[in-house]
Amino acid sequence: MDYTPKGVCSKQINFDIRDNKVTNVSFLGGCSGNLQGISRLIEGMDVNEAISRIEGIRCGVKATSCPDQLAQALKEAAGR
Repeated sequence: MDYTPKGVCSKQINFDIRDNKVTNVSFLGGCSGNLQGISRLIEGMDVNEAISRIEGIRCGVKATSCPDQLAQALKEAAGR
């Protein structure tokens, strides 16, 4: 899935869901090292577990963050 995040530095989030597991997560733009770390940490994780771990994370004074936007994308892909 390709997702355009809102309110963050990254321009696009790409990922797949296979057998309810998150795979192939990548970000375009944003803080490269942090986003690569997040991508590797949730690789193979159950979609619902990933959402519960990263949803609601804020970036400074912003109401959202790249991890939170990934959670929103996962929710959309999972039909939640």
